[in-house]
Amino acid sequence: MNTGDTAWVMACAALVFIMTPGVALFYGGLARRKNMLSVLMQCYFIMCLMSLQWVLFGYSLAFGPDVHGIIGSLEWVGLRGVGFEPNAGYAGTIPHLAFMIFQAMFAIITPALIVGAFAERIKFSAFVVMMLLWTTFVYDPIAHWVWGGGWLSNLGALDFAGGIVVHVSSGVSALLMAILIGKRVRTNNHGFAPHNLTLTVLGGALLWFGWFGFNAGSALGAGGLAANAFVTTNTATAAAGLTWALIEWQRLGAPTTLGIVTGALAGLVAITPACGFVSPLSSIVIGIIAGMICYMAVTAVKSKFGYDDAFDVFGVHGVGGMWGTLATGLFAEKVINEAGANGLLFGNVKLFFIQGFYLVSCIAYALIVTWILYKVVDAIFGMRVDREDELVGLDLTQHHESAYTILE
Repeated sequence: MNTGDTAWVMACAALVFIMTPGVALFYGGLARRKNMLSVLMQCYFIMCLMSLQWVLFGYSLAFGPDVHGIIGSLEWVGLRGVGFEPNAGYAGTIPHLAFMIFQAMFAIITPALIVGAFAERIKFSAFVVMMLLWTTFVYDPIAHWVWGGGWLSNLGALDFAGGIVVHVSSGVSALLMAILIGKRVRTNNHGFAPHNLTLTVLGGALLWFGWFGFNAGSALGAGGLAANAFVTTNTATAAAGLTWALIEWQRLGAPTTLGIVTGALAGLVAITPACGFVSPLSSIVIGIIAGMICYMAVTAVKSKFGYDDAFDVFGVHGVGGMWGTLATGLFAEKVINEAGANGLLFGNVKLFFIQGFYLVSCIAYALIVTWILYKVVDAIFGMRVDREDELVGLDLTQHHESAYTILE
């Protein structure tokens, strides 16, 4: 056991934890005044609910002893057998408990990302049940496939910190739920303008800050690999934010604060699967392309198809994660991480096709299971609030409180 590695991973777990309040503030600022607290409540409730789910059975399903490459067994239910000694299968220099709590923070933030798709119109009771089921039947199995010794890891798929496990799984599920729940009720000609971009910028800053733990912490040790992940994360983020701002400047005549923050978030998402496998120079290219394609997804694609993904979960997390997964197959260099492989640009065509298969299979699984879960929960609880409750706002109708004295 290495005390330096242990301290690093536990500190990174705390950094990842702060990302969920960051998501809450990012989304809360984008919401209308009357729904501010509902967004914060959904994220905070997830922090509590998923913390317990993970300890009781989620960790065992995701990382427990493998069952036919599909799921972890229930051998570690209630953290039985998860103690102070390292687990050589995952991290040989830190306590098993430290690895468990680091991974818990990923299980918390992933369903919280989905909140931004159906914001301002979901019934809270249905939301709670849906997110618990989604984490159990979508997130936990995919995490096992990739990180827990499942069939995709045996195939050679690479995902350093969760491009598919976290971002694509949540992004495509969010898109489907946004379509199934329907568009928000429009009450004026101003659409759904953010009510407080200052909070959104603060949330974006917390996400950028916490992402260093998210990505560099996934090295599971304080060494060169963590340093590389840290540098590539910051570099890709800066490149994507700058790209988004320049596109707006050229197309709209001025760059916007919301634009550069959203662009930076797209860069964070795109570099996540690749950060421990690519060089800083490659991360610049990944960031620039992320800024370009996510901008198009949030503007042109969303406008063309007309879905109401309230805070662009799919356009940023889904599309950014897809690009990052494929980019790993392009730019990966085995010299950076011996556990990885060279990508297409370094002579290994096979990895790019593995990444593509990994992407398609996880998207299909997430969509199918999310659709089933949504239909079941909607039939039992009713997923959407009444029109009158939506017009009043979820702060008052779902939680009997308000963030501000003025509703609209």
